[in-house]
Amino acid sequence: MWLMLCTEDITEHDDKYTCGICEESFLSHRGVTRHKNIHTATYKCTECDKCFGSSYDIERHRRSHSGEKLFEYGVCSKPFAQAETLDRHSRIHSREKPYKCHMCDKAFSKSGDLNVHMRVHTGEKRHKCHMCDKAFSQSGHLNAHMRVHTGEKPHKCHMCDKAFSKSGDLNRHMRVHRDKPYKCHMCDKTFSQSGDLNGHMRVHTGEKPHKCHMCDKAFSESGDLNRHMRVHTVEKPHKCRMCDKAFSKSGNLNTHMRVHTGEKPYKCHLCNKVFSRFAHLNSHMRVHTGDKPYKCSLCNKSFSRYDTLQRHKRLVHSNSRPYHCSYCGKTFYTNSDLKCHVRIHTGAKPYSCRHCSECFAMSEQLKAHLLKSHSEGS
Repeated sequence: MWLMLCTEDITEHDDKYTCGICEESFLSHRGVTRHKNIHTATYKCTECDKCFGSSYDIERHRRSHSGEKLFEYGVCSKPFAQAETLDRHSRIHSREKPYKCHMCDKAFSKSGDLNVHMRVHTGEKRHKCHMCDKAFSQSGHLNAHMRVHTGEKPHKCHMCDKAFSKSGDLNRHMRVHRDKPYKCHMCDKTFSQSGDLNGHMRVHTGEKPHKCHMCDKAFSESGDLNRHMRVHTVEKPHKCRMCDKAFSKSGNLNTHMRVHTGEKPYKCHLCNKVFSRFAHLNSHMRVHTGDKPYKCSLCNKSFSRYDTLQRHKRLVHSNSRPYHCSYCGKTFYTNSDLKCHVRIHTGAKPYSCRHCSECFAMSEQLKAHLLKSHSEGS
């Protein structure tokens, strides 16, 4: 039976045409009219549940199942199932961009790309995460975001065992394996990009141009500021299944799990000492090299670790205790001292022995237990 389209099911608002059945929006009346054929049953595909308004459209669609490609582009001999797809592909060679944005100077070779771009101006974010309140203008961005919740890392480095949730992060990581022509004139570090060198120089100068608008903290890198902002938003979607801790990043959860498993994958090649974190190994290496890159701006002392420098400034030069206990009001020099103290109030014992059921509030207590009860460590 032929089902006629009802124009009452199409509404126009702010130069957009919306399907009254599924509420999807289009930039033209022709677009929404063609879309509405999906909801009719004039011509139905026997391979899937899609419906079409004409025999021409269903014939085009059937090629997606058969793999038949009738159209070939003469320049590169690439075959296509649809004439329209061939036409779009030809613009790669001609660099033609007929779809222009009326709100800025950008242009696109495909109308779909223009439709997605328009969301930059309208602020529309139709793709919502069902696990948190974030929304995105593109489905690809939502898919990438979902890996924050799932912990999936499909982009693997072929030169080491590292994996990443985004292809961009993998590309940045690959520079670790390539040449590093940019050298720091104050230490022996080298970098693959001049921007990375500029960021590194702030370690020596102490410059922190990225300031938090909610507290007095400042950072040398914008990425560090972005991560810090989660302290204020309290967004921690990654929960530990063995204790009550939660984290804003999946990587932090993975690192935390080593507290429970005792895994220490990073080994010093000079003394065989092992560490649960790569950053701890880097800090340890300075014991062998004697490198002290963190200099105090108020005296002539130097330190191998940044947190040791900050502690020195608070103890020696300011005597500041910025970390307050919400239970008893006691103040501390460092955040780690506060965290250890709070366990007195909460009774939390996050350090568990992998050999028995004993748990401890402090890592030092766990180390002492491993040595005494299981003869592990030294």
